[in-house]
Amino acid sequence: MAATPIAVITGASSGIGAATARQLAAAGYRVVLTARRKDRIEALAAEINEAGHEATAYALDVTDREAVEAFATAFRSLAVLVNNAGGALGADPVATGDPADWRQMYETNVIGTLNVTQALLPALTAGGDGTIVILSSTAGLSTYEGGGGYVAAKHGEHVLAETLRLEIVGTPVRVIEVAPGMVKTEEFATTRFRGDTEKAAKVYAGVEAPLTADDVADTITWAITRPSHVNIDLLVVRPRAQASNTKVHRTL
Repeated sequence: MAATPIAVITGASSGIGAATARQLAAAGYRVVLTARRKDRIEALAAEINEAGHEATAYALDVTDREAVEAFATAFRSLAVLVNNAGGALGADPVATGDPADWRQMYETNVIGTLNVTQALLPALTAGGDGTIVILSSTAGLSTYEGGGGYVAAKHGEHVLAETLRLEIVGTPVRVIEVAPGMVKTEEFATTRFRGDTEKAAKVYAGVEAPLTADDVADTITWAITRPSHVNIDLLVVRPRAQASNTKVHRTL
């Protein structure tokens, strides 16, 4: 009997990462949940296991290179890696943006993705049919005012995906990029505005139906479960109310 395929999901403690873990587990993968918040991923793993699926939690900071390399030693082969860990900090213009925020966003979104991808690529290749998903953003495809640091980081992540796909063509590993637009999750905007719930709420004010974490997880799961010769290079997903990063229909 074939072994259950393993999927590693980074940033699985909440939002899109947690929703993706649930959906991939339901699709028949043994999911390995990683994030810094051990209590959150352990609770999610317990929930998934109680539902009759398979899940393991592993506390991990993707920006810690040594920790990532130690984590990777557990895998001889691997089916899926979902690089979801990331996030935004602040919405200041370039003229006054905090370099520390820019550095942290680059470290998490780009270097974190690089660390985990490099560490697990041998196992993904050894499995003979690997898939790497990089969760970027529409911010990685076009700019908007007040988003310079996040946009720069997501552009870096987008280019990482494009370049990796060129470099490993001919190997049994796909590189899929999913770029969501406006997604309303419990933490993204609140984290960006450092706990200011009023500012966070304004991001979605008047938008009838922004995307949910489940919407994006559904998109990720669909892309992963295509036949192995089918590669979804880049999938942009937005709510109907959002035509671009700067054009959103609001009923206020």
